[in-house]
Amino acid sequence: MVGVKGACMGAADVIPGVSGGTIAFIMGIYDDFVGSLASINAEAVRLLLKGQFKAFWKHINGGFLLSLMLGILVSVVLLAGLMQMLLSDYPIPTWAFFFGLIVASSIFILRGITGWKMREVCFVVLGVVLGIVVCTLSPTETPDDLWFIFLSGAIAICAMVLPGISGSFLLLVLGKYQYIMTCISELVSGVNFWQNMLILSIFGIGVVTGILAFSKFLHWLLARWHKETLIVMAGFIIGSLVKVWPWSNKAAIVTSQFPEVAALEEAAELADGAAELAKNGAAELADGAAAGIEAAQTAAANAQAAFDSAVAQYADRIDPQIGLAIAFALIGFSLVTAIELAGKKFGAPKEA
Repeated sequence: MVGVKGACMGAADVIPGVSGGTIAFIMGIYDDFVGSLASINAEAVRLLLKGQFKAFWKHINGGFLLSLMLGILVSVVLLAGLMQMLLSDYPIPTWAFFFGLIVASSIFILRGITGWKMREVCFVVLGVVLGIVVCTLSPTETPDDLWFIFLSGAIAICAMVLPGISGSFLLLVLGKYQYIMTCISELVSGVNFWQNMLILSIFGIGVVTGILAFSKFLHWLLARWHKETLIVMAGFIIGSLVKVWPWSNKAAIVTSQFPEVAALEEAAELADGAAELAKNGAAELADGAAAGIEAAQTAAANAQAAFDSAVAQYADRIDPQIGLAIAFALIGFSLVTAIELAGKKFGAPKEA
């Protein structure tokens, strides 16, 4: 049964705007979940190093954690491919759905705050400004370096212990949501198996680090400034909506609606991959290595230029799908509303 509840949490964690922590509340396992994570401490390490495995397992509530994490993992793996397909083929309704989810999440967090005064309003404004600044000043594409993958995992996992805050949303802000979903989907399909295994392993190490370090800091922060922390987080979520505006990524919309442009994008990716292979294999090539690398890089640049030109040419011809976007935003809003109302019905405590 714990595994099934973990699967529900995993499904929530894959969808930006839906909080795995809130699902844990609804399922009645939040206290056990947070308590088990908190028990992974110096005492647990001491028991493990002394070889007292049975005592260690009991100390961290190992049976509960193992079942829960397996449920989460299975759910994430099964849904990753679906998310990748939706973002690629139906970007406008998918991002609109996420937009509705996130709007509703921020509203319910703020509704849980009591005793509003000008001080609280200032904290909301601070969070909104911070969210806008982070999302507008951060690059559209963040680095794929392993250190950033590690950092993304460490930051995203912190949201799992906070009801109302979505880990997938934090991955969106970091520009790594679709990247991680693609890695999971490709790993399951056997595509670039070892490369994706390395990336997801580093991400997993970041997750463990986040649980052991950052989540404890967040608990400390909430213990001292509970209301203020949640208000700033809610404001940050509102400000970060600029990141999930359904019509912000013109290239994704164009490629989803015009197959000929999608073919150019695929050609550009293949050319870029060939250029990278040529560069990495230069040490093994003969005297013509430099010329081969230059030719491959030129071909990649030309392919990318052709794709960018096609996107600009077709941008005015896209179907904005406004009605569909509004419908999916309302569906997302309604989903979070239903989850939050269910949480109240089953006795979930208020955020502040």
